Amino acid sequence: MAIEASNKEAGGGRIRLGMVGGGQGAFIGAIHRMAARLDDQYELVAGALSSSVEKAKASAADLGLPADRSYGSFEEMAKAEAARPDGIEAVSIVTPNHMHAPAAKAFLEAGIHVICDKPITTTVKEAEELAALVKKSGKLFVLTHNYTGYPMIRQAREMVANGDLGEIRVVQAEYPQDWLTEPAERLGSKQAEWRTDPKRSGAGGAIGDIGTHAYNLAAFVTGLKSEQVLAQLTSFVEGRPLDDDVQILLRYHGGARGMLWASQVAVGNENGLKLRVYGTKGGLEWTQADPNYLWFTPFGKPKQLFTRAGSGAGPAATRVTRIPSGHPEGYLEGFATIYAEAARAIRAAREGNKPDADVIYPTVDDGIDGMKFIEASVASSKAGNVWTKIG
Repeated sequence: MAIEASNKEAGGGRIRLGMVGGGQGAFIGAIHRMAARLDDQYELVAGALSSSVEKAKASAADLGLPADRSYGSFEEMAKAEAARPDGIEAVSIVTPNHMHAPAAKAFLEAGIHVICDKPITTTVKEAEELAALVKKSGKLFVLTHNYTGYPMIRQAREMVANGDLGEIRVVQAEYPQDWLTEPAERLGSKQAEWRTDPKRSGAGGAIGDIGTHAYNLAAFVTGLKSEQVLAQLTSFVEGRPLDDDVQILLRYHGGARGMLWASQVAVGNENGLKLRVYGTKGGLEWTQADPNYLWFTPFGKPKQLFTRAGSGAGPAATRVTRIPSGHPEGYLEGFATIYAEAARAIRAAREGNKPDADVIYPTVDDGIDGMKFIEASVASSKAGNVWTKIG
């Protein structure tokens, strides 16, 4: 399909990839590795896969990495790989949030492109410092807001940009889960343990983990810039220091209004990301659990169903589609689209060029926007749920 064809045309051999984090017992590291392999554009050749040297070595052996390219720290890895003629061209950072900034800094200073899991850092200050370093280094920084890689999200973005919805009035984003309904962080869950720890997760719990996804998705599709938030962040589980439920009103530049709900204690919800956008001429609705379909309702006309690689799909969707209609694409493919877009940009950089204009991926600026959203929301909630300026 379209992605496969564009990659074949690019040529130049696989991109040498390293990874920081993602060792034994980690969830998101394996997802990133699968995504990087999906379009056959990367080869994982090095890693600092754990803060434990022994676990890092064991994890590298599991993945078939050579012993001399399994590192005990990301600092050692950045220095050593930058000195090798066959060193890594890009690094994937899949650590807990508090390690994103120092790891990214080390590799950018070593002249290596960075692909980083979200949120970008734990504070706005760190994110802005990182943005300055990205600019100074001239290297790519790709933030893996993977839901922006879904074909029908690209379709929705294109339709909004083309004016199919008219002037946007209302944006509603929600992301409910239920996996933290009980105190999983005290019951042996490694994933819950760091996500509910302010020292490793930052000031936001659910808002940083999944709320930023909903916020970023709304901005990606609509192109709207948020100006203010009125937020209520709640920790329902006794003793939990970070929020597990988030309810937010948003004011957008230009007059549109928004609502965002993110929860990790909404019993019966597995991964219920949903986006609804309403304008003067029509509305859109997309659900992550059924991602190959996008509903569009022109005002006063019957509801229309757009399908990935099928009915109504435009060039923005078909370019990032891999398989024929009726064969579902989902979570891994969304991640893989971000990696594929990054690959196109890295290949262009090999030749000293900028990527083609249709290459789209979340950048360091999206990361800063997400951190400003988190900080403003936390401040609004602490002040008693008052309107608070973003940034």
